[in-house]
Amino acid sequence: MSTFATDVVRERSTPAILGQVMFLVAVALAFAVAGTVMGRELEEGTARICSFAGFGMLLVTWFVDAVRRGPLGIFWLNAIALLIGLGLGPVIAYVAEVEPGALTSAAGITALTVLGMAAVGFALDKDLKGWMRPLSFVVIGAVVISLGALVFGGLGTLSPVVSLVILVASALLILVDFNYVRRHATEDDVVWLATGIFVSIVNIFISLLNLTAGD
Repeated sequence: MSTFATDVVRERSTPAILGQVMFLVAVALAFAVAGTVMGRELEEGTARICSFAGFGMLLVTWFVDAVRRGPLGIFWLNAIALLIGLGLGPVIAYVAEVEPGALTSAAGITALTVLGMAAVGFALDKDLKGWMRPLSFVVIGAVVISLGALVFGGLGTLSPVVSLVILVASALLILVDFNYVRRHATEDDVVWLATGIFVSIVNIFISLLNLTAGD
C-alpha cells in the first residue's frame, strides 16, 4: 500500500515540478529578451561588463545554496537573465540588421533542439544524473575560453570548435536535466534546474548564431 501511495505522489508531483521549472525558464527567457531590447544601444564595453556580471552571478549559484532555491533564487535567475540579455543586446541588434535570416534560423533550430533533447531525456528510463556535473564543467570551461577570447582578441579558427563544443554539451545537459526532473527532482530543485535549462538554451542559441552568421 505504501509503495502504491509513493507512486501516486510521484506521478502527481513530477508534472507539477516540470510545470514550475518550465514556467521559470519562460520567465527567465522573457527577462533575457527584454534585456536584449534595452541593451541594443549599449556601448561594447558596457555590454561586456553586463555579460561578465551575469556569468559571475551564474558561478555563484555553484557555491551559494541560498541562490539555488526559493524567492531569492528566482530573483537571482531573473537578474542573470537580464544581464545576459543586456550583454547580448548590441550583438543581436547588429545581426538582426545585417543578417536577420541567421537570427531566425538560430532561434528555430534552438527551439527544435530543446524540444528534442527534453523529450528524449524525459522518456529515457536510464538514470543520467552522473553526467550532469561533467557536462556542466565542459560548458563552463568552454564559456570561460570564449569570454577570455572576447577580452584578449578572438579565437580565430578555434571559435567554431568552441561553439560546437558548447552546443553539443548544452544540448546534452538539457537531456540530462529533463531526465533528472523525471527521476529525482523535488520542490527544492526547481530553481536551479530552471537556471541550468535557461543557460543551456542561451548557449545553444549563441553557438548556433556564431556558427551560422557571417563575419
